[in-house]
Amino acid sequence: MTITMNSEYHDNFQSAQAVAGEKLGRAHQKSLFDRLEWLKPLHEQCLPDHQPMIVHSTQDDAQAWMFLMKQGLGRYTALANWYNFTYRPIFAGQGLDDEVTKLALLASLAKKLASQSHRIEIAPVSEEDSAASLTERAFEQAGWIVFKSKADDNHILTIKGRTFDQYWAERPGKLKNTVRRKAKKNIVSIRIETEFSEEHWADYCDVYNRSWKPEEGNPEFIKNIAKQEAKAGCLRLGLAYIDGAPVAAQFWTVENGEALIHKLAHVEDATKSSPGTLLSVAMFQHAIDVDRVKLIDFGTGNDPYKKEWMEDVRTRYRLEMFWPNHPLSWLPILRFQMSALVGKR
Repeated sequence: MTITMNSEYHDNFQSAQAVAGEKLGRAHQKSLFDRLEWLKPLHEQCLPDHQPMIVHSTQDDAQAWMFLMKQGLGRYTALANWYNFTYRPIFAGQGLDDEVTKLALLASLAKKLASQSHRIEIAPVSEEDSAASLTERAFEQAGWIVFKSKADDNHILTIKGRTFDQYWAERPGKLKNTVRRKAKKNIVSIRIETEFSEEHWADYCDVYNRSWKPEEGNPEFIKNIAKQEAKAGCLRLGLAYIDGAPVAAQFWTVENGEALIHKLAHVEDATKSSPGTLLSVAMFQHAIDVDRVKLIDFGTGNDPYKKEWMEDVRTRYRLEMFWPNHPLSWLPILRFQMSALVGKR
């Protein structure tokens, strides 16, 4: 029996949408970061100066997709930025239960990419779903030389059937004492919104703009994602107030048993009342006891405060792939190989 494998390029999202249909939408993709409704606005609002290169391969009803963007002559990188918790090839359709099919789809896709590029870099790639190792193997099978390295850490909390009280009992004593003392004063009031409103979003923006956080990369992108997720019932916007003024804010989404902590900030002048910490307690309690999530994901980065709330760390990887038949790949490949040799000494 002959198995037909096709691979195609797309230089715009409309073309990709026409092929994918609903397969890259919420109904079929569990992760927010794997959906066109994340990728398309991310490009349009955050990365408009980078020409997209979207490539997909198909075998019967099974598809594999990679969303890339141009970085230079023959150089492409993941269509992602700091808003992404993860980036990986996206699979869609039927017949994807076995790794063999996924590997074949990715290898076909990798061969197609060799005709347009000599260097591809993607990050932050997950491994708990074998995305990093599967991509590495597929590109190597297609003839690419791949270098895999650590890109970042991802702090998570696996609930393991616990109630919030059971989880809280296991937190560090210093954190629990802080919450106990500050909550007694009854200075901070908290609300958790599941619907989007301009009033509450203005409070969120007010806190963020007066916080220690750097200027928001693209406020409209985050706002539009909040609206989109609210319509789907996934928004959790936490706000803390002192005397009616917003002093802490957190933007979460909850879906498919997982809570994602996208943004959090507090006003530094209000630090003595610990509004950010008290708001976190309320958000975690809501996610665990009300939404009954199985996992809370704190995204990438090693901010010290994450260790007080999270219990596990997952590695996020960077894959740098070079097409060895292209002269512009030879020097980088040599440098990577020499660096690897030095590292083994």
